[in-house]
Amino acid sequence: MDRTTNILVCGVGGQGIILASAVMADTFFKAGYEVKQGEVHGMAQRGGAVISHIRFGQRVYSPVIPMGEADYLFATEKLEALRWVEWCNPSTVVIADTVQINPPAVNRGEMEYPKDVEEFLKSHFERVYLIPATEMAKGLGNPRVANVILLGALSTFLNIEESFWEESLIERVPERFRDLNLTAFQEGRKAISNR
Repeated sequence: MDRTTNILVCGVGGQGIILASAVMADTFFKAGYEVKQGEVHGMAQRGGAVISHIRFGQRVYSPVIPMGEADYLFATEKLEALRWVEWCNPSTVVIADTVQINPPAVNRGEMEYPKDVEEFLKSHFERVYLIPATEMAKGLGNPRVANVILLGALSTFLNIEESFWEESLIERVPERFRDLNLTAFQEGRKAISNR
């Protein structure tokens, strides 16, 4: 891989954005790439936006993705995907959970949650993969592994050994949750391969 690959990771506080970003960074490093990672936690504890920039390649000079150059948009909530479209371009691959988490302004009745988020994404990007990751995670017994389901989906697009992903997950999650997370990762891979 001669060029830098850019992954913009976004979601709401408490959805595991930092964990997903750390697993990505570890995986790319294990695969022999230089990796740069930058995070903005925001109001994470209050359900606010959280974003992470992940860049990997032979040489990476900055942790920040230039605007318009995200190769992948990894969103754990579909409205959060809209918040960061300026960092994308029509060929950006969008991988997003279909879950709807109302921002505070919506909960207060000051705004409405947009009804056409999925249509907007599909009309602006060539490849959009909307995955009901939270529902799938609930089916596995723990909605908190939705981020790992999305990691599994992302992994199918990158030419990196599956074992590196799994090793990184094993190193990052508590032992009692390892089997669940490995299962969630495989479910995410299946979600893409079954399309």
